[in-house]
Amino acid sequence: MKAAFYEQTGPADQVLLVGDLPDPQPATGEVCVRLQWSGLNPSDVKARSGARGPIMPFPRVIPHSDGMGIIDAVGAGVDPARIGERVWLWNAGWARPFGTAAELVCVPEQQAVPLPANVPGEVGACLGIPALTALHAVLTDGGVEGQRVLVAGGAGAVGHYAVQFSRLLGARQVITTVSSPEKAALALAAGADVAINYRTEPVVDRVLEETQGAGVDRVIEMDIAANAAIDMEVVRPDGQWVVYGSGARQFTLPFFPMISRNFGVRFFIVYNLSDSDRRRAIKVLTDFLRQEVLLHNIGMKLPLALIADAHHAVENGAVTGNVVLSIG
Repeated sequence: MKAAFYEQTGPADQVLLVGDLPDPQPATGEVCVRLQWSGLNPSDVKARSGARGPIMPFPRVIPHSDGMGIIDAVGAGVDPARIGERVWLWNAGWARPFGTAAELVCVPEQQAVPLPANVPGEVGACLGIPALTALHAVLTDGGVEGQRVLVAGGAGAVGHYAVQFSRLLGARQVITTVSSPEKAALALAAGADVAINYRTEPVVDRVLEETQGAGVDRVIEMDIAANAAIDMEVVRPDGQWVVYGSGARQFTLPFFPMISRNFGVRFFIVYNLSDSDRRRAIKVLTDFLRQEVLLHNIGMKLPLALIADAHHAVENGAVTGNVVLSIG
């Protein structure tokens, strides 16, 4: 099979290779998927660059956890009727050396989720990390029904979905932050009531103005290290931060201001969702996909051969939305 891979961490154009590797065979309980699309996420860039540490977890890594394709073969214990099924994948490259930047990948059968026929294949490569992260952030701890929600980065790959899920799941008000008028338009089209340009507007003042001084019930936060001071001011007493990212490995939070206002802080990473949380999110997501109520923002499509260019684009913040690679 044709695959992209790296055998050392470093710059994309220096370590990413594309070549022929042996075809994988499904083990017991696995399916083999012939991939059509591979989804690239910031976590893939961090792993390849060495930002998570220079030591390779495996001698060779085929990157990317998200993907979409057709089940080509099944291992023992898997219903043969699944052969030919359109599926999207989650955690294909998490704690494994074999991700979706290849023509074939084998994964445990539960990690290959049926993709509704009405959903384009490239969208399937955006669901495992961006969509499920956003959906869990909205669903966790009782959900957002009746709440005022602030979504940090509402034009980004996760934030764009989080705005939509907040609206669809009953939020009273959806506010988001963006970095340009173009991104504001994208977030507003996705269902945000207010889009605040954090480069030109005072975010705290605007949020308090839009909420009549009450603050928001929940912040869905992509970078707590950068935005904690803002979140501190805009979340109401007994409100919550739901945090899925940080631009720094370490940061500090002020204890007494937080405890005096009874803040709740929920940290999570989508790779480690519990089985019940993942099943719930997949069910809700599948229903939305079938109903065709979601907007999908795919900012870049490139062939597998240009994987280094795709990594550069994500690393440099050059793309608004999801980046996917076509396979074959």
